[in-house]
Amino acid sequence: MNQQFKSSWESKNSAELYGINRWSNDYFGLSKDGKVTAKTLNTEVTLMDIVEGMIERDLQMPVLLRIENILDAQIMRLNEAFRSAIKQSNYLSAYRGVYPIKVNQQAQVVEEIAAFGERYGHGFEVGSKPEMIAALSTLKEPGSLIICNGYKDQEFIDLGLQAIKLGFQCFFVIETPTELPIIIDRSKALGIEPTIGVRIKMTSQVSGRWNSTSGDRSIFGLTTSQLIDVVDSLKQENMLHCLKLLHCHLGSQIPNIRDIRGGVVEASRYYADLVNEGASLSHIDLGGGLAVDYTGACSNDDQSRNYSLEEYCADIVETLKHTLDEYSIDHPIIITESGRATVAYSSVLIFNILDTNTFETNGLPEPLPDEHPLLIKMREIFEYLKAESVQECYNDAHYYRDEIRALFKRGQIDLRSRSVAENLFLDILHRIADLLETLARIPPDLENLKLSLADIYYGNFSLFQSLPDIWAIDQLFPIMPLHRLDEEPTREAVLADITCDCDGKIDTFVGEHETVATLPLHPLKSGEEYYLGVFLVGAYQETLGDLHNLFGDTNVVSVRLNHDASFDFVKEIHGDTIADVLSYVEYQPAQMELNYRNTAERAVKEGRITARERQQMIKTFKASMQGYTYYEKEN
Repeated sequence: MNQQFKSSWESKNSAELYGINRWSNDYFGLSKDGKVTAKTLNTEVTLMDIVEGMIERDLQMPVLLRIENILDAQIMRLNEAFRSAIKQSNYLSAYRGVYPIKVNQQAQVVEEIAAFGERYGHGFEVGSKPEMIAALSTLKEPGSLIICNGYKDQEFIDLGLQAIKLGFQCFFVIETPTELPIIIDRSKALGIEPTIGVRIKMTSQVSGRWNSTSGDRSIFGLTTSQLIDVVDSLKQENMLHCLKLLHCHLGSQIPNIRDIRGGVVEASRYYADLVNEGASLSHIDLGGGLAVDYTGACSNDDQSRNYSLEEYCADIVETLKHTLDEYSIDHPIIITESGRATVAYSSVLIFNILDTNTFETNGLPEPLPDEHPLLIKMREIFEYLKAESVQECYNDAHYYRDEIRALFKRGQIDLRSRSVAENLFLDILHRIADLLETLARIPPDLENLKLSLADIYYGNFSLFQSLPDIWAIDQLFPIMPLHRLDEEPTREAVLADITCDCDGKIDTFVGEHETVATLPLHPLKSGEEYYLGVFLVGAYQETLGDLHNLFGDTNVVSVRLNHDASFDFVKEIHGDTIADVLSYVEYQPAQMELNYRNTAERAVKEGRITARERQQMIKTFKASMQGYTYYEKEN
């Protein structure tokens, strides 16, 4: 690109390149001086200002940044959008949201949702006893809503019944017929009447990656026959009036709004017929499904969505009203379990780049008089390298390079000659890559050429700990630099983490119009850190992360943005130490220190080190045990 174009690069060009205005839901933007900003409360704060605050507090990279205002804003947007849809449709009931704790179980997140959501009566969905304990210890107001999904034993049910006694609105959602007898038995034993829901197997199939929770083969929910058995059992116990909720879940991250509307129609039919059976239904829980547009494409692709929040709410409300009005049935309270859409936007993984590896020539020496004939042949490729001959030149370059490698293995060519061959080969490929931009059709062999020449940027993070969905299910997250965005990014790169694993890389990114194999980045500057952010990571990543290479939890910072463009560090948690992660995998740090001490003492006795050296080694060992598991910059 010419110098004139480079000098005209502005933040708005980077905004378009990285798509920040398409996927950020208006929570992130760019300042004129090329820095990513967080936007809430009609104010903007640059993430680099927050990073500087982290460094001053000795919170080294990587850091998971949580922005509490964004979490609050998502809860508010969801509840207000349903309120607006209910008012516009003249729907004669209300909306109550619940947050599925499994999506992000971290105490900071759950506590903030409980605190801010209290004004909307926003509750929790729990699927295990630990999650039930978390909900009961966090919710404060009588009438707070708890939806109990999953398989429930006696202790789980006792906790729920006692929650009802305390004033919580706690629903036991029956997933399998075997749960009902336990609920009835414990209800009689404790003298507390249960509030029951039933989960149905939906036959409506949805698009998207997580659609197996609907259909006949779903592992959750009751078939129609089992549903009738539950109704008959409740009638026999004179407890049909306890059945107050119908639960259905189409799937998570549903990209197509038509699928959601079709599922609501089917759920409404179940609801109407259960009312006609005599059930005292008053609530309908439509589960999760509200998608996050990770790519900003606004499409029905798996990692996008073709609808807005307002359309989602309006379609649910209007469909329920229209269907149930046909049967003259009172409108139920609408419950949804939006987790991903609630928390995804509020967290950003921030890390620094440690090093790069480029696939370019290191300067080609002039040919020597006695240069090997194969090297001469490689140099001659430049003479006939044109757009129409790129395939031929590509083939020739590979042939001569491979022949030289074979000669090197047999000891018939020296290391310096092989180095010249490798540099010639790279130079040829780069020139071919430049010519590909002029071709109307790229030969199949050359389609991935640019990817093979891309830089590798080594990031100070563990993919398996902080971004496990990228490795496990090819999830896309928007990734971009946090600064220097008023400069043109002139390098194309893939990202590698610091684990010793070939899968510890990111080579699929959100592009301007489609997914791309490389990420545009800036060349590193000597003596200056380069920071990247991975956005929309608030859902599932912390819970699913593992200890690959014994990299532990990262440092965590929660901030709150203020109206005056300042911010407060609300909470900060230092990440796992080496001693922490070793204890997770059954080592005993105290015993390890003792073992090392004894090893060092033996070395003193054997004359290999002095007693003073022993003390320094023990000091280093103990300090390392209390250190961060990630790469630490020296102060």
